[in-house]
Formats: sequence, C-alpha cells, structure tokens
Amino acid sequence: MLYLTPGLLLVDDEALLRTCLSEMLIAAGYSVRNASDGFSALGAIRDELPDLILSDLNMPGMSGFEFLSVVRRRFPSIRVIAMSSGLLGLPHGVAADAFYQKGTDPAFLLRIVEYITRSGQSLVSRRTRLQAPIWISSSGHNASGEMFVTITCPECLRAFPRTLEQSAATTLETRCAWCHIPIHCAIVHSATAA
Repeated sequence: MLYLTPGLLLVDDEALLRTCLSEMLIAAGYSVRNASDGFSALGAIRDELPDLILSDLNMPGMSGFEFLSVVRRRFPSIRVIAMSSGLLGLPHGVAADAFYQKGTDPAFLLRIVEYITRSGQSLVSRRTRLQAPIWISSSGHNASGEMFVTITCPECLRAFPRTLEQSAATTLETRCAWCHIPIHCAIVHSATAA
C-alpha cells in the first residue's frame, strides 16, 4: 500500500522558529513548506494544497487571524493549527482546529500534528463551526478624529469604510454598503493605528 507523507505548511514571521520547527517536523516524517506571512502562505497554497497548516497568529502584513479566516472560507477541508506565544489558548472566532502555545514542549506540538493528520479529527470539536469572522486591522482615525476600519465584502469584493465607537469591541456586525449582505468582522487593533 502506498502511503503519502502528509504535507504541512508552516507560517511564521520568525525565521529561526520556522527552521527549528521544520527540522523537527521533517525528522518526524512530514513534508514541510514554509511561508513568512499570510500573503506568502496564500501563494504557497496556490502552488500546492497542504494537508495541514501550522500558523502563527501575530505576523506583519497579513496576520494569522486574517490568513486563517481566508483559509477557512476558501479551503474548509484543510486542517489548521494556530499558534502564538502571547496567548494561552485559541481565541474565540479563530478558524483553527487546534492551538499550540509557542515556547512550550515541542513534543506536544508533534502529538497535535499526528492526531490531526492521522485521524482527521478536530481538537476543538466542542466549538461550533460557525463561519469565521473577517479579521481586519483598525485603519486609524479619519479627518473627524473617529476611529474607522475598511471592510472588504466577501460577497461583492467591494471595500467600504465603517466608523467605530472609541470603546468598540473586537467584533462588529455590519452590512455591506454595496450589496447589503450581513458581515461579521473581528477587529485587530494595531499599535500604529492608535
């Protein structure tokens, strides 16, 4: 019987971590490709669909929050492990099947990868599989001093601005200014937009 090596896509902006995790995963028998951010990861997916994605959540350019939301919408069958050093668990609304806290026991990461690639099971099975929110960065302040975001509609692909309350939560329910479909957004407040 022919056994195919599971293909993993490792996405992280830290080159040293990518190298270390890649070597560990290759030694465990996995085929590993690397990407340094969400944009390059989407390009890697266009070249070849991975069986599993291991992605950092906090990256410049396209964050892991945004990247995983796109993956879940466009490629719902790809299994995903989110990882972060600043979080203790999977944040609500992140479209991932499991979570790994960077800096903890790498053997635990190998067990998660093995479980997901062998069984096809989600480690977050109790979490409802709702449509993942669109993760967007806060855009800063407009000429009136109001905080705003620019939202791109997933249906009509047109962009439109939306002002936020100063005490805005991290999630936003709105409608597209063009086609009026409901849109569920999650806001990533960047340090530069404050």
